[in-house]
Amino acid sequence: MTTHYDQPAGEQAGATAWGPPPAAPPRAPEAGEPGRPFARRLWRGRPEDPRWARPAFLGLLATTLLLYLYDLSASGYANSFYSAAVQAGSRSWKAFFFGSLDAGNAITVDKPPASLWPMELSVRVFGLHSWAILAPEVLMGVATVAVVYGGVRRRFGPVSGLIAGAVLALTPVAALMFRFNNPDAMLALLMAVACYLVVRAVEDGRTKWLVWAGAAIGFAFLAKTLQAFLILPPLALVYAVCAPVPLKRRFGQLAAATLALVVSGGWWVAVVELWPASSRPYVGGSQNNSFLELTFGYNGLGRLNGEETGSVGGGGGTGMWGETGWDRMFGSEVGGQISWLLPAALILLAAGLVATGKRRRTSVTRASFLVWGGSLLMTTAVFSYMAGIFHQYYTVALAPYLAAVTGMGAGLLWGKRRETWASITLAASVVAAAAWGYVLLDRTSDYLPWLKWLVLVGGLAAALGLIFAGRIPRRLALGAAAVGLVAALAGPTAYTLSTLQQGHSGSIVTAGPAGASTMGGRGGGPGGGGGMRGGFPGGMPGQNQQNGNGNGNTNGGTQGQNPQGQSQQGNGFPGGGMPGQQGQQGRPGQNANGFPGGGVPGAGRTGEGGMGGGGGAGGLLNGASVSAAAKKLLETNASDYTWVAASVGSQNAASYQLATGDPVMAIGGFNGTDPSPTLAQFKKYVADGRIHYFIAGGGMGGGGNSGTSSQISSWVQSNFKKVTAGSATFYDLTRATTSG
Repeated sequence: MTTHYDQPAGEQAGATAWGPPPAAPPRAPEAGEPGRPFARRLWRGRPEDPRWARPAFLGLLATTLLLYLYDLSASGYANSFYSAAVQAGSRSWKAFFFGSLDAGNAITVDKPPASLWPMELSVRVFGLHSWAILAPEVLMGVATVAVVYGGVRRRFGPVSGLIAGAVLALTPVAALMFRFNNPDAMLALLMAVACYLVVRAVEDGRTKWLVWAGAAIGFAFLAKTLQAFLILPPLALVYAVCAPVPLKRRFGQLAAATLALVVSGGWWVAVVELWPASSRPYVGGSQNNSFLELTFGYNGLGRLNGEETGSVGGGGGTGMWGETGWDRMFGSEVGGQISWLLPAALILLAAGLVATGKRRRTSVTRASFLVWGGSLLMTTAVFSYMAGIFHQYYTVALAPYLAAVTGMGAGLLWGKRRETWASITLAASVVAAAAWGYVLLDRTSDYLPWLKWLVLVGGLAAALGLIFAGRIPRRLALGAAAVGLVAALAGPTAYTLSTLQQGHSGSIVTAGPAGASTMGGRGGGPGGGGGMRGGFPGGMPGQNQQNGNGNGNTNGGTQGQNPQGQSQQGNGFPGGGMPGQQGQQGRPGQNANGFPGGGVPGAGRTGEGGMGGGGGAGGLLNGASVSAAAKKLLETNASDYTWVAASVGSQNAASYQLATGDPVMAIGGFNGTDPSPTLAQFKKYVADGRIHYFIAGGGMGGGGNSGTSSQISSWVQSNFKKVTAGSATFYDLTRATTSG
């Protein structure tokens, strides 16, 4: 039900809803009167809404679903690190609970497991393939669009809700991450749910909404740890100030919400910390096998100050993840991912707060701007100045907030368009969106060169009409608004469509066309040469230099099999083709791998065993290409071992695990720097006959890491027989060359 609790006296309810208010309030069925059939209610929606509102909303969701499902299998296993954990969790409930990388439960991923659970349940039902892994992420994206629409529609009407939903669905980084298997999709959904619930709590002061909001944030913690807490300050402050209940009750409700947060996020943490370490997997990413240390160190304060012990930068705040500062979201590293409508959203946010400045403390309209806008500003500020690991795709967290603010601000100013300041501000927001869209499109000058002029001219023409929107006929004003909306969304829509037309794999992925995003930092910088992919000048060691989007020609792959077991030939993915694709059948202008230039976006493998032939850094950010010969070698007598192989680094191990379907131990975790297992533990595993092969290479620098991974590599190479399969090197841990 659309409510307007804080309308000033004499102001018509629904005045901000891009149309006339409803003719009459909704009427509940009388006793004995049958309710409307469910299908009719689903199609018609709420009685107070225009008849077109619910069909348009369902159309938005259906369009988003179809867009995000398009050629979904092109990404194959996407991030093999998480896909291997999904495969493990689909086979072992213990791996499911802990988030283990392998069904042998040697080590976990470096995040809590909540984001893996929907994918693991899907794989248990439908089997291991790309769609089973990625379809749950798509559904989370569609659900996030629905939540943002619902949150905006309640206060600002269905058109504002549709604008917000469309902005979210067409944000390039959203289209990327809602088709990818990183934890960010679940995080974005739960953060949007939390904002929606806090606004509901401000509406009527009911405790249940706030408690559910706390539970949503707590569960989001189990998806991506402390990032879920970024929006806690604005949400708590808004409710403490704006809720329509006495102050004492407000603080009591906030305490109850905090308790819900602790319970929903803390139960799993308590189990892990209390569980005997000897009977659970090692906590990946930590240096002392503690999830709390992982949370507050590598995944917590280390992300802010750059002191991430065990990270690819080695700690110390090296600045390899790009330049920090207030303009980081607008730079060449990030701008094309998220910032298309950010200038306009900031203008609309300021306008919304000014317009509601004189309303009473409990104004729900103002609280809506404060909740969504505060979340946008807080997250933007943290992302802009965090010195630790930062990837462009993190910015998907901003997308729901930005979309909601855009829809709310546009709706509010349209309702006030007869006031000169409102019409001018609305026009200014369109100019800001068009001008910034021109700048972003100009950064990729070879990409649709005509589009930037269409965006700029269309936006300026629309702004001219919007200045007089309150004085010209309604149809002309609506036409100007439509042109402005098209101009604002044309750029991100083009980038989104480009994102949907290509697969993405590896640990670092970006949205948009080739060259749309470059990573600055050491030895690199915006527009410098080949850019800096993943924070390494010119790409990873042993990798062909690529542009900022990770697309390049990386010949040298080998023959293998796809997850369905069909023999294929290609350029660097197991079997040469992505799961669900036929080898030798690329799109026009592409090779057999199905990607421009023959590379897998974000991957770019060379030879076998990852980038650099033997694993090398290829085991760090991208997995290995597994040949049919290597697969056959590992599968021989696989049931006799807990792990068919062990490899330094999670990505290298994940590739072999996904290719064989059998557990592969990741020595040292993701980076190869975790002290697990120790050399003594590894020797015992070998003596007990639990590991068959050791895979050469992997981790940071092909096994030349300091610490336990280096010790294990040296011990294996000195004491066991070397065998080759294809171009990959293995050591048979059942065939000693010395007394060891």
